[in-house]
Amino acid sequence: MRALDVSQRLIVLCGRAISPRMPRRRRLAHPPPLERNLRPIIIFLTVCTASRKPLLARNAAHELLHRAWSVATTWDVGRYVVLPDHVHMFCAPRDDVPLLTWVRYWKTLVSRHWPWPSEQPIWQRDYWDTQLRSDESYEAKWEYVRNNPVRHGLISGADAWPYAGELRVLDW
Repeated sequence: MRALDVSQRLIVLCGRAISPRMPRRRRLAHPPPLERNLRPIIIFLTVCTASRKPLLARNAAHELLHRAWSVATTWDVGRYVVLPDHVHMFCAPRDDVPLLTWVRYWKTLVSRHWPWPSEQPIWQRDYWDTQLRSDESYEAKWEYVRNNPVRHGLISGADAWPYAGELRVLDW
């Protein structure tokens, strides 16, 4: 590879010159889950409210989310925690429906039945997803998630948070 002139302001990455003025990604990349050695696929998912509005930590919203996840059966919801402005959950595919399609579906169900119309829109357009690699990763993430209300100063002990649960056991 030839030497690059600093004035060209190029970055060399993996043997290729790349311009630092590359366009920024407008949406997050959501690669499809990968099967690894016949291990189950478990996704750690975070979905936020629009403008991080604190709308979710109340009984009616919790029940509505629970109902939507029960109706949207192409993915199973395992453990979850609903916080005022976001939801953390573990989910696993039941069918070949992409995660993006499933998330849009249950977000739409919740939005359609939302009892407070003045709070619309409810959801950010995108979400964060990570495929778990091991049982240790699952347990570590769950400890992080269940203690989230404590870290946010909402309660003193994780077990006291009323907006958490498990719809299905996702076995590793």
